[in-house]
Amino acid sequence: MKAAVLSDGGWGTALSLLLLKNGHRVALWGPFADYVEEMKRTRRNDRFLKGPELPPELELTADMAAAVSGAEVVVLATPTQYARSGLMTLADVGLGEDQILVNVAKGIECDTLKRMSEVCADVLGEHNYAVLCGPSHAEEVCRGVPTAVVVASQVCDIPPRVQDCFMNDLFRVYTTDDVIGVEIGAALKNVFAIAAGICDGMQLGDNTKAALVTRAITETARLGKALGGRAETFSGLSGIGDIIVTCTSGHSRNRYVGEELGKGRKLDDIITGMGMVVAEGVRTTRSAYDLAQRLEVDTPIIAEVYAGLYNGKDLRQGVRDLMTRRSKDERE
Repeated sequence: MKAAVLSDGGWGTALSLLLLKNGHRVALWGPFADYVEEMKRTRRNDRFLKGPELPPELELTADMAAAVSGAEVVVLATPTQYARSGLMTLADVGLGEDQILVNVAKGIECDTLKRMSEVCADVLGEHNYAVLCGPSHAEEVCRGVPTAVVVASQVCDIPPRVQDCFMNDLFRVYTTDDVIGVEIGAALKNVFAIAAGICDGMQLGDNTKAALVTRAITETARLGKALGGRAETFSGLSGIGDIIVTCTSGHSRNRYVGEELGKGRKLDDIITGMGMVVAEGVRTTRSAYDLAQRLEVDTPIIAEVYAGLYNGKDLRQGVRDLMTRRSKDERE
């Protein structure tokens, strides 16, 4: 089949190479025509995914209409906070009713506090929507590191079709119908990765990070269930799996942001230094905090990350405040 991947970022590029390896025809769309021409010339994407060569059979284009024309699967890889504008362009281009949208962006839209499935519905109306997430760094997927993810859709025949499209002997895909749970797990893990990076930057140790990761899973399930997600989803690949990999990996941009904050650097300086590379957790922290407040769900780790990023709270004081909260049963 033909697949269109919308966004030439690291994850979009890695998935393009995966789909190409699986025997599909692939068009990779990028928003900046000058950089697309550079990639065509060099057959590399060193701005977002250093290392792999881009095979000549991978179509590179800045023309979204050409990318999606004839594509049976359209992969949405634009970072969440820029996704709505990209979807509006896609709406202008037009989609066939049989085309499958596979979202791989991880976040909650600021201001609206909507998940990506809701943003897609706002802009495109009801469509064949799926979300694919799990512990999967682009840098490792493009090297063929064994990886497992999950695809969710409420259209019953979509998950197995996406599974067949993406799955190979090194990239295993599971299925579920819990779109809410998968989206929330994938979004919140970036917030907790910032917290984990702060622990690393402060050199707080393994005990601290283990406690953080464990309670992060609890917070994810608490907020996710309040939104309608299922408890078992948060024990799966888009829950505990995504939290583990993002909180521990040197590939994690969000963990890097937290680590630099823990070392004493200012957020604006860190973001500026990252150039065009996006750490989705910075913006998702705000939307996750606002969402928890709206739903009156207790998420103390998210609240402390928010206070550190947006209210200038001393990070060490935040750690102390988490440790000195009132005593509780572990199930709370």
